[in-house]
Amino acid sequence: MKKYLWIGAISFLAGFLIAGYFLLSPEKPAPVKTADKPGPALNNHLLAAERSLPAPEVLSSQDFVSVAEKVGPAVVRVVAERVEQVPAFGFEEDWPFQDFWDRFFGNPPRSRDREQREFRSQAEGSGFFISPDGYILTNNHIVEKSVKVSITTIDGKEYEAKNVGQDAATDLALLKVEGKNFPYAVLGDSSAIKVGEWVLAIGNPFGMEHTVTAGIISAKGRQLGLGANTPTYQDFIQTDAAINRGNSGGPLINLKGEVIGINSNILSPSGGNIGIGFAIPSDLAKKVVAQLKEKGRVVRGRLGLRGTDITESMKKQFNLKVSKGVIISQVEPEGPAEKAGLRKYDVIVEINNQPVESWKDLRFKVADLQPGDLVTIKIIRDGKEMTVKARLDELEPVETPGPKESLDKDVGLGLTAITPALARRYGLSTTEGLLITEVRQYSPAARAGLQTGDIILEVNRVKVSSVKEFQDILKKTESGEEIILLVRREGDGEKIDFIVTLRVP
Repeated sequence: MKKYLWIGAISFLAGFLIAGYFLLSPEKPAPVKTADKPGPALNNHLLAAERSLPAPEVLSSQDFVSVAEKVGPAVVRVVAERVEQVPAFGFEEDWPFQDFWDRFFGNPPRSRDREQREFRSQAEGSGFFISPDGYILTNNHIVEKSVKVSITTIDGKEYEAKNVGQDAATDLALLKVEGKNFPYAVLGDSSAIKVGEWVLAIGNPFGMEHTVTAGIISAKGRQLGLGANTPTYQDFIQTDAAINRGNSGGPLINLKGEVIGINSNILSPSGGNIGIGFAIPSDLAKKVVAQLKEKGRVVRGRLGLRGTDITESMKKQFNLKVSKGVIISQVEPEGPAEKAGLRKYDVIVEINNQPVESWKDLRFKVADLQPGDLVTIKIIRDGKEMTVKARLDELEPVETPGPKESLDKDVGLGLTAITPALARRYGLSTTEGLLITEVRQYSPAARAGLQTGDIILEVNRVKVSSVKEFQDILKKTESGEEIILLVRREGDGEKIDFIVTLRVP
């Protein structure tokens, strides 16, 4: 028994001595290096970087402040006054016995509906100085049809502005005020912007003067389709910087303090900001400003055709090796394209040795040229490449139906004369006649079945090309008598001519 106790004691003592040797030894094993624990050199590099670069939030805030201070004084409030002649309020349109009255008396009951009164309205928006001598850039839709335009600067000074020129096709307008040494903003290079880049918008939304909002470039080259105030030449910059009514015409600015866009539209079912705003690129604005200064309007080249982008299915059907270009869908009679020998289904791939990417690209390239320019066009026809030359003519300014002209004898119609430019814009088959812009309820015109958009070609078998000619015929017609109208109605690819009689009140 004693023997086993001695063996245990000796074993315990030996284990104690061995453990003490390892714990007290000055030589220790090297520590294991791990990937998540950087060495001293890397730590020093990271610390230096942290000292040299502020946090992203601080950097953005500092830039926003300096940009707003730099560009803000150049932004102005624009107020455009309009005067319109509108019918005075009356009860004729709701007169329940109109048919009875016409049948027995031949004249409608007298009311104030035929009297005209002056209606004044204001359109408000933003703009900004682009030079120290008082030139201001804004949107066309703010100042169009205005009789007076005034601007208010950041320091509260008000000036009356001269309308130098307008361009509905790009929704831009150039104003001028008398004075010098105005603070101004510089138009930058919009082609250099990138999606995701920070931008600021400055304007007067809902009358809240000099409001600054921030966001990013959401997209480039946006197309919005045709609409009431939507320009014809569209290459919008999309941004989520808050843009509301009143921001129109104000600048969209990069962090260098350069204007890279002119705020123009918002996409919103409620009319307020939902983070989808659109600005006209500054590169396009530069070209427009130069012509407005020189000529008071923008002169563009016209080729006289319509086209369609190439799709994969079209590429297969036309046996094309190219993926980009324009397939001609329509050639206007007697236009430059027809005179050059271009045909439907030709594929345009180059103009003046520049590749044509799409229909939008072709329209912009032609619009940048001047009437009289001789252009070289490379096409593919039935699989073969060809080159033709065309001499451009002038694209007429975009026209919209003018205000309705009142008639001495009120038959319930609003009319405007059709011009070639108006016919092209709305796809009308004729460039002659009178376009019906309004048909009042319960009027003789409404009872005759006439509709807005109908075209009056003839009155009493005589062609009419102006509202005055229509007026003259009405003056010669006794009250209660009828006139004969030849009317054209277009829609769904069809045009129908029909005859109606219209009783003169």
